[in-house]
Amino acid sequence: MNPFNWLGSQAIRWLTHEHAVSDAPQCDFDRLSFEIRPCDVLLVEGRSRVSEVIKTITQSQWTHSALYIGRLHDIEDETTREHVSWLYDGDPNDQLIIEPLLGQGTIISSLKVYAEDHVRICRPTGLARNDAERVVNFAVKHLGREYDVRQLLDLARFAFPYGFLPRRWRSSLFEHNVGLPTRTVCSTMIASAFSSVHFPILPVVHRTENGKVKLYKRNTQLYVPRDFDTSPYFGIIKYPLLGLDDLAVYRQLPWDTEGVVCNDENECFIPGVDGAAPVMIEKNEDISRYPKKSAGDD
Repeated sequence: MNPFNWLGSQAIRWLTHEHAVSDAPQCDFDRLSFEIRPCDVLLVEGRSRVSEVIKTITQSQWTHSALYIGRLHDIEDETTREHVSWLYDGDPNDQLIIEPLLGQGTIISSLKVYAEDHVRICRPTGLARNDAERVVNFAVKHLGREYDVRQLLDLARFAFPYGFLPRRWRSSLFEHNVGLPTRTVCSTMIASAFSSVHFPILPVVHRTENGKVKLYKRNTQLYVPRDFDTSPYFGIIKYPLLGLDDLAVYRQLPWDTEGVVCNDENECFIPGVDGAAPVMIEKNEDISRYPKKSAGDD
């Protein structure tokens, strides 16, 4: 075995080693799994050593992003569906994501692999159905490509302030080996997929002299997972484990507890007791004198 390859594999194994799962998960994964839709971006707070490196570089808790493509039968393009079916040997009803991973390249995974992680959904607002299909097709074509470790180093260089890193070095970022067709990272691949249908994430906005606004596509290799979170063109969907919505406000509404049923606001009645005809009552009438249905009545 080539010693450099062996050292590289050992380094990757060390970097990708994950810490233990928290006893108190941050989100309700079952509800999130029900809500997620094809072309949603899944943000993940990773638990590995490389995740800590990415947190430092990006100054964000979100260290990984994946593109949700739905279940196998959700993929409309027949060629794409057959390709995914050939590569994924799990249950055809599994919810699937595409993600570039260090040491594995761009792969198909089940959404369930993040069942115990802190995650959230970023949904592209108003993405057309045919463009959603094109985004999925774009991502599927990237399956098998290697993870670009060098790009992480470039992002680290880019994070340095100008005082520490000469501007000429910053302007030369990504010029060498740029656009290699066999390497990618998670956020770059997803950003490129949306860019292919001209869907904005964080475009560069210029206002011309006549007051018109013009958008320019941002270098997709500069995108990091947090950009989907901060983009004004993506909606944020999150289900905390103990959410305030679980208080079910509708249960606190001032419902009548006397069994009154109304046809409209002027015609209310108490259903008949023991087979008797319904008893009509007037609006605001005291109904305490009427008999109540027993627990066994229909």
